[in-house]
Amino acid sequence: MKGIALGAHLTAAHNARMNDSDRFLCEPVWRPVQRLRRSTVPEKYLSWLLDPASLTQRIVSICDGMFRVQVISQLRSRPMLNEAGALGMRAGAFAVVRQVCLLCNETPWVYARTIIPPETLTGRRRRLAHLRSRSLGALLFSDPTMRRGVVEVARLSPCDKLFPLATRNLRSRPEAVWGRRSVFRIGGKPLLVSEFFLPDIKEFPV
Repeated sequence: MKGIALGAHLTAAHNARMNDSDRFLCEPVWRPVQRLRRSTVPEKYLSWLLDPASLTQRIVSICDGMFRVQVISQLRSRPMLNEAGALGMRAGAFAVVRQVCLLCNETPWVYARTIIPPETLTGRRRRLAHLRSRSLGALLFSDPTMRRGVVEVARLSPCDKLFPLATRNLRSRPEAVWGRRSVFRIGGKPLLVSEFFLPDIKEFPV
């Protein structure tokens, strides 16, 4: 998997700066959705966090203009410790790390981050490394072997490692960003998908 870098990718210099700043930031704290105190979550985001359907399909259904996936980076890298732990990977192991924004009318609605272990990218699942600007969610929810694990929820603040990544394309940065993650399995092989809902996302459709 060496050398995978699709779309707009992070340069080595940018990675070095990010890694240096990471030393002063914390990893997000994830909690099972069953333990979520719903009263602490802004109403605008709660339904998005709890929705079991395909996020891509849900956004397309309410986006009144052009929807597209903007690839921020896709490269072979070390996941964060809590990401590796969620996937049963050893600390320091490499995986394919894919970061994208889901845009409606060129406005960022969602920052998404996917961790794909090397052992998942075998056979037909190699296509996961060659999505380019195609939607991962559409692929997952169309696969009959797909199984979704427990949904976990996190609130990102500026002290979290993912906060600058989630908010990098915003005109102004919010005080916090709410997100969710799940381990998906295709053909029994895992990948971790995290989705963070940005301030300009529309209200959840009823």
